[in-house]
Amino acid sequence: MQVQSREETQTRTAVTELPSETTTPAKVVPVTSGVTRWLIAILDPIGRHLLMPFYFRRLQVTGQENLPKRGPVILAPTHRSRWDGLVMAYAAGKPVIGRDLRFMVSQDEIKGLQGWFIRRMGGFPVNTKHPTIGTIRHSVEILRSGGVLVMFPEGNIFRHGRINPLKPGMARIALQVASSQPESDLKIVPISICYSEPVPHWRCDAKVSIGTPLNVVDYCTQSGKKSAQQLTNDLEVAMNNLDQD
Repeated sequence: MQVQSREETQTRTAVTELPSETTTPAKVVPVTSGVTRWLIAILDPIGRHLLMPFYFRRLQVTGQENLPKRGPVILAPTHRSRWDGLVMAYAAGKPVIGRDLRFMVSQDEIKGLQGWFIRRMGGFPVNTKHPTIGTIRHSVEILRSGGVLVMFPEGNIFRHGRINPLKPGMARIALQVASSQPESDLKIVPISICYSEPVPHWRCDAKVSIGTPLNVVDYCTQSGKKSAQQLTNDLEVAMNNLDQD
């Protein structure tokens, strides 16, 4: 992602991006996300070299060669803990791939001081039960501009250690981008995050397994509903395979 000249970069979605019959433009609340350069420059080294090695006894990452260095990408990790966002930044953040990450985060987490930090480190809110048009449009805009978007396709945290049935929203967003910009070569990268304990505690182990990307344009040959279902199914299989390694 190209670094902007100003300290904080933001992406704002246009109201005209999605079909008007879904809702009226006047009712759509724009969603934005940004990356504050000076804050990232301070916090990333602290997290990467101090916090993560101190908290986890062992943090293993495999498959980083599967992370695309260019073009639009959705990173699709399992969701096991509130540590997952920090673990993703450690395993696939800018020091690894040279690109900023944008995170779709539950709106319940973007409150108070924590929310202030999340918004300035690439996060933007989503209602996991009823995603707003503004959130969907912003996700589409990030990908259309060639960005890297982190989405947790299970929707919520599940500590039972199994892949929960995936939500269809990720596939729908991906197919919308791929069908309108097939040349963009949008990819979805399945990722498994596993901890040695259901609730990660100090000095537990963590393992991140990054799988082979799925080419979204390959799923644009069927009807929208069938394509979304097939893409969701294939992603779930890929995540399950990683989770069992």
